[in-house]
Amino acid sequence: MSVEPVADGHSLMPLVPNKRNLRKTIARQKYLILMVITFVVWVIIFRYVPLWGWLMAFQDYKPWKSITDQQWVGLKQFIELFKDVDFYRSMRNTLAMSFLGLAFGFPIPIMLALLINEIKHPRFKRTVQTISYLPHFVSWVVIASIVFRVLSPLGIVNEVLIRLGIIDNAIAFMGEPAYFWWIVVFTDLWKEMGWNSIVYLAAMAGVSPELHEAAIIDGAGRFKRMWYVTIPGIMPTIVVLLVLSIGNIINIGFERQFLLRTASTRDVADVIDLYILNYGIGTGRFSFGTAAGVFKSVVSLSLLSIANWLSRRTTGYKVI
Repeated sequence: MSVEPVADGHSLMPLVPNKRNLRKTIARQKYLILMVITFVVWVIIFRYVPLWGWLMAFQDYKPWKSITDQQWVGLKQFIELFKDVDFYRSMRNTLAMSFLGLAFGFPIPIMLALLINEIKHPRFKRTVQTISYLPHFVSWVVIASIVFRVLSPLGIVNEVLIRLGIIDNAIAFMGEPAYFWWIVVFTDLWKEMGWNSIVYLAAMAGVSPELHEAAIIDGAGRFKRMWYVTIPGIMPTIVVLLVLSIGNIINIGFERQFLLRTASTRDVADVIDLYILNYGIGTGRFSFGTAAGVFKSVVSLSLLSIANWLSRRTTGYKVI
């Protein structure tokens, strides 16, 4: 039990949990608790229960046998994984697109949120927000179709570049490996930047108006208020989301790459998740695919821990 000091130097009585207050709190917040319980159940079922399947990474798994009756092979699957050239190619593509996405996809939603927050006309502000959110709700299948049409040799991008005299002949952007990473990154940025700005807009709403009023009295303009008041006010949110983004560097999914790739860009399009799909599940090597998935999880957890430690040492903010 803990003891709390008081102003006159004496001590309070040992703090004993008050069951009556606890029951009142539960009764008062029962709906919030029910909402949390639903989420906790979802996390347990879909995030923790499947960890039982990690045993497959150390077995020669056969679908017609129980997981407890499989042949144990130790680290054989991991050794084969680290000997595969295609694995390193997939890792290169994953890290390249992840770092590009972090470099461009992380700061731009913050900038967008800052600009939207400075709009004073309510109707215009809601219109801008709605337009920026809309791409998030569009399927990647539709987005990929739009990108192929816009960047085709007969698309609007080539037409504009030719009319401006920047190029003489149309470029097949979707067939050039050198452009693929950039196309994926900026397509994802266009699709998600409005949606990602919501968190920052919510954090900006919590910044005290008195700080802005004091800055105005001191003669600070809009950009100085954004730099010296708004950004420091949302810095904890920025740091937490940055740490989580670093932890997810290797988890970029595969939908974008799968839908936007062509035969000529396959070597730069394959990422870890596509590698697991093609060389694990696609070929019936379930243990091999599970080993690759375990590797992803371990790397993600390591990156998250390192980023969280660095954040705590440098900024004082941490996730856990």
